Amino acid sequence: MLLVGLTGSIGMGKSETAKMFAKLGIPVYDADAAVHAIYEKGGAAVEPLRAEFPDAIVDDAVDRVKLSKLVLNNKDELKKLESIVHPLVGATQLQFLKDASDANAPMAVLDIPLLYETGGEARVDAVVVVSAPADVQRARVLERPGMTVEKFEQILAKQVPDADKRAKADFVVETDKGLDHAFEQVQRITEDLKSWEATVLKERLG
Repeated sequence: MLLVGLTGSIGMGKSETAKMFAKLGIPVYDADAAVHAIYEKGGAAVEPLRAEFPDAIVDDAVDRVKLSKLVLNNKDELKKLESIVHPLVGATQLQFLKDASDANAPMAVLDIPLLYETGGEARVDAVVVVSAPADVQRARVLERPGMTVEKFEQILAKQVPDADKRAKADFVVETDKGLDHAFEQVQRITEDLKSWEATVLKERLG
């Protein structure tokens, strides 16, 4: 099974692009959704985070806004958070891969926002980067509830620049010309990927 990493900076249209791969019948792992699941009441991250960040727990679930404020601009606290969350998310991803492999899927997409930032390109066979011009990206992000220019710039500062992602990518999906245009690109990429050799999964599943 071929592993395809899907990534892109904030506001580039990655979530919509992931839906397009799913529409083509390809299993898609959503890293953000996995985090949401382990943060919910009864989720695997709640008790470990309660021990380290008690103020971030509300009604036995993780309050992402409060947690974000606790680690913002604090590298030590952020590292502590990542040391708890990353292994838990990794376990959900591994289970997804096993399930997709058992279902004989020819390829699977891993939707990971910080793929390059975490060295994730080494854990996939190919990388698809979702991109749009900076002015389009900025307009999209600033339309989000609660988003400010300062917060947007802080997020960008922690992400690999779009130009660098595009240069490293095996494929690029441009999302500034409408959904139909983006879907045509996804269809072409999917066809191209059918000829790629899958090598990473065997190493990851042992």
